[in-house]
Amino acid sequence: MTDADLAAELAEQAGHLLLELRGSGRFSGKLLGDEGDRLANALLCAELRRSRPDDALLSEEEKDNLARLDASRVWIVDPVDGTREYGEGRSDWAVHVALAIDGSAAIGAVALPAMGLVMRSDRPIEVAPPPERLRMLVSRTRPAREAVAVAEALGAELVPMGSAGAKAMAVARGEADIYLHSGGQHEWDSCAPVAVALAHGLHASRIDGSPLIYNQPDTYIPDLLICRRDHAAQVLALVREIQAEL
Repeated sequence: MTDADLAAELAEQAGHLLLELRGSGRFSGKLLGDEGDRLANALLCAELRRSRPDDALLSEEEKDNLARLDASRVWIVDPVDGTREYGEGRSDWAVHVALAIDGSAAIGAVALPAMGLVMRSDRPIEVAPPPERLRMLVSRTRPAREAVAVAEALGAELVPMGSAGAKAMAVARGEADIYLHSGGQHEWDSCAPVAVALAHGLHASRIDGSPLIYNQPDTYIPDLLICRRDHAAQVLALVREIQAEL
């Protein structure tokens, strides 16, 4: 099985498990999110260790093993990206399975289980052309001030949405145009979405335009921009102007 097939298969399996758990009615709210995280993490980590025993592993739900820093190949997973949305019965949550090779988001799968979709880095789809008025994705609960200001400058529509994976895949699917986040994330929040976005011909970087580098000692990544390539230069320039004024 290829790495891409493995990533997609595991993301889909974890998604099915999470839907079954939610449908069982045994848990709700935060308890559902916690149990979903636990079960999906156990599935993903066990299968990755069985299938790729020589690779390193970084998961949101496991204690970090810094021995991964010596590895060229590191699987980076988020068992439930958007735990709040999952627990609330919404559809805008995801499962992330990615493989970083020498610091780059090389392979990724993002399952959107409630939508019945798995987006893969090895099977890009055509991104639909943008509408006349651009659509800017922001957090449901904590819209980044840079994103709000950029949207105002562009005359873009603000579209609140849950998880990072759901937002990134909305751009890849042509349902939105710009995802700009400056509220802080970790490597597992963006590695799989970035791999998929890049494979779809999108731009993905930090909001200063610098590249996203994975398998770092500190997994914190302050910000992220995913958008169509023909919008990237304008968005990055607006961010610089806005930050200079703040």
